[in-house]
Amino acid sequence: MFFTGIFNGLSLSSILLLISIGLAFSFGLMNVINMAHGEFIMVGAYVTYIFQQFGPALGGVQAGLWFILSLPMAFLVTGALGLLLEVTVIRRLYGRPLDTLLATWGVGLILQQLARSIFGASNVQVTSPVWLNGGLALAGLTLPYKRLFIMALVVLVIIAIYGYLYRSTAGRRLRAVMQNREMAACLGVASRRVDAATFALGAGLAGIAGCALTLIGPIGPAIGTYYIVDSFMVVVLGGVGQLAGTVAAAVLFGSANTLLELGTTAAMGKVLVFLLVITFLQWRPSGIARLRTR
Repeated sequence: MFFTGIFNGLSLSSILLLISIGLAFSFGLMNVINMAHGEFIMVGAYVTYIFQQFGPALGGVQAGLWFILSLPMAFLVTGALGLLLEVTVIRRLYGRPLDTLLATWGVGLILQQLARSIFGASNVQVTSPVWLNGGLALAGLTLPYKRLFIMALVVLVIIAIYGYLYRSTAGRRLRAVMQNREMAACLGVASRRVDAATFALGAGLAGIAGCALTLIGPIGPAIGTYYIVDSFMVVVLGGVGQLAGTVAAAVLFGSANTLLELGTTAAMGKVLVFLLVITFLQWRPSGIARLRTR
């Protein structure tokens, strides 16, 4: 039971981390309260559902080629949607967090209604590829392949993001703009272009998270709203704009939530986790990792 709880905690942590990484770019690095982040997750999930409908032409639902192709496509579609939102709405609201919150909340409601009009109000099921059915038997435990796949996907995403932030020219420009926008602009960095690319990247990562969530259960227009509060908590707990802190916060948040549920109920476990997070932030307002500047 204990080891099962640990695995479930790590599984929940990987899902939260995959969702929170995209939010860490828009909220953590850009200080934009993007209430439409959950709807970007929903869009990514529906992109996967659309690929399933055309699965036979891509190699069949059972072969799983459609699912592999849906991962980059979900990233591209939601990234393009995020870029459009940044250029048309967010760019005019920088420095006005309350206006940004209301605007993105309205955009989220519009996207939810569009999903209901196109796909219906009821949830739909995405059939997993055959090679993700079953589980790995290990020391008396059965570890579902779906959860293991999500964990592996999260590791790959983190490695890719680290390489982008610290090993690429675009990543260095991103970090320069977020740390000191005025100085970066004086050195010739196109800050507005960096803003658009950063917001699009965060939206694209939310699309990948939505694609992964189709392996967990049915999807619907409100699928993203179930995770948005926990994601904000993870970003704040990890430290604004800190990738390593976000990873640590997701692991701690997901593991604590699962382990506390073993001795209580699901609702009480979440309440206790929130109380622990609030208490920690009272002691360390900057979060687990803080930004070091000179």
